[in-house]
Amino acid sequence: MPDVTAVLDHYDILLRPDPARTVVRPFGLEYPERFRVAGHSRVQAIIDRVLSLNENALAAELVQIVQSLDERHRDVDAMLLRRYDDIAASLPAPLATREDQRRLIGAYFSEEFSYEAAALFNPSAVLAPDQSNAPDGGVRFVLSLRGIGEGHVSSVAFRTGSWTPGQAFALDPPSHVAVPPIIDGNSVAAGAVVRLHCGGAHEISETVLFPMLPSQHQGIEDVRMVLFTEDDGSTMYHATYTAFSGADARPELLSGKDFHSFEMRALTGDAAGAKGMALFPRRIGGQYVMLGRQDSESIWLHRSDDILHWEGGGKIVSPRYPWEFVQMGNCGSPIEVDEGWLVFTHGVGTVRNYCVGACLLDKDDPSKLLARTPEPILRPSPGERDGYVPNVVYSCGALAVGRDVLLPFGVADNFTGFASTTVDRLLAVME
Repeated sequence: MPDVTAVLDHYDILLRPDPARTVVRPFGLEYPERFRVAGHSRVQAIIDRVLSLNENALAAELVQIVQSLDERHRDVDAMLLRRYDDIAASLPAPLATREDQRRLIGAYFSEEFSYEAAALFNPSAVLAPDQSNAPDGGVRFVLSLRGIGEGHVSSVAFRTGSWTPGQAFALDPPSHVAVPPIIDGNSVAAGAVVRLHCGGAHEISETVLFPMLPSQHQGIEDVRMVLFTEDDGSTMYHATYTAFSGADARPELLSGKDFHSFEMRALTGDAAGAKGMALFPRRIGGQYVMLGRQDSESIWLHRSDDILHWEGGGKIVSPRYPWEFVQMGNCGSPIEVDEGWLVFTHGVGTVRNYCVGACLLDKDDPSKLLARTPEPILRPSPGERDGYVPNVVYSCGALAVGRDVLLPFGVADNFTGFASTTVDRLLAVME
């Protein structure tokens, strides 16, 4: 049996959650059902209290809140005024208020959300859109991460860094500022596409996507990013993720060019009801191709003429070895290599241990499994297995540069580690 004990080289860098990183999100309030009276909302009651303040009291409140928010947020006045506009639009009649009153009303219906206070994990990596500052022989990359905050709500955070295969790996210090997305109201009304803009974000690490739609109420989970190349050579970043309403989970697609503006769209079809869907980085035979786990046990393959609609499909990799007897799934989008499609996989075994392995699919017909690792290449280690969910290592997407591979991975649903390997080392331990 191939020896898998030395397939990965681990970096000393760990990425841990930071409760000081916050984003400002809407704060909504209403009376309990039995206390609601027609024409007398709790929102209006709070606004009436604000409007009752004299100028000195109002100014004192504004100074206090703005000074607090200015420490780690940008364009605070504009942000508070936008929130006021959202509130005013929900009321039956416009409010005749001064700008200082509007800003304070906006503050009462906003809250700071520490989006990664509890965890920062399940990463995926792609080449950054700007490679102008890449190190010699290396690349710049963007990392997406699942952050967990108050109420076990999952959001999407981003980091950037540089990697020179065989030499250096570095993460950039994140900005102290986090910028909430602004939703294009017209797109929400249309229903099919939701457009988000983080125009105030100067750096990619400032962009944060927290749940904004009813389908995402409890979280945006496990983003699997891919730099997709169309047949005409144009590129687009696509990312599948799981939207969790608190009762139902469904896959959705995030698309964008620069990590500052995005479109969110739901996936449809009888295959679009499972977690862990991952898009191939190009069309095959003129069709989009996706991996999934529709039966919650095996890896499935799907083909479609429409990137949003997925029907049918079939199993291509099922549990075979003890470390994956419970279930299998992908660890991100497939990577194209000379020999075929390299797919990192996860397996669940005894005591709900999550481990990482890999397999190789045929390049022309990825429904054909060519080889797989009989043992995990990454297991929960004694020093890195404790956290929110113990005994779990998990990735949502690796990055390949030539024959070198960077594998970021989550540990115990809590923090993130990094390792590297090569295509040749991976293929050597497959059978």
